[in-house]
Amino acid sequence: MKMAIARRKKPTGQVLVVMVTVKNLKEAIRIGEKMVHMKLAACANVIPGIQSIYRWKGKVAKAQEALVILKSTPPRYRALEKAITTMHTYEVPEVIALPVTKGFAAYVRWVRSETHG
Repeated sequence: MKMAIARRKKPTGQVLVVMVTVKNLKEAIRIGEKMVHMKLAACANVIPGIQSIYRWKGKVAKAQEALVILKSTPPRYRALEKAITTMHTYEVPEVIALPVTKGFAAYVRWVRSETHG
């Protein structure tokens, strides 16, 4: 008796939440607007006034920053990352993507349609 091999289907309609910290509100808005305009992200949320504590070049540092939260798709991630790092003022910017495992279907379709993903 042959056993069927179960294949995992790639999740359809997957959305990514991409987080980017920046030095200030002006840079956050500039990056968010550009990513939406370029259709690399369906939307950008900007959260000003976050306090960051991090280790950089062997020392603990603190900084007031802003956070940009972008909604995109896996097919658009590479281009999104490249565009962000080209515009970003940090030597090593935080650009991290988290997969959305559950979401309102209409919203997921909207993100995909707005990013052509």
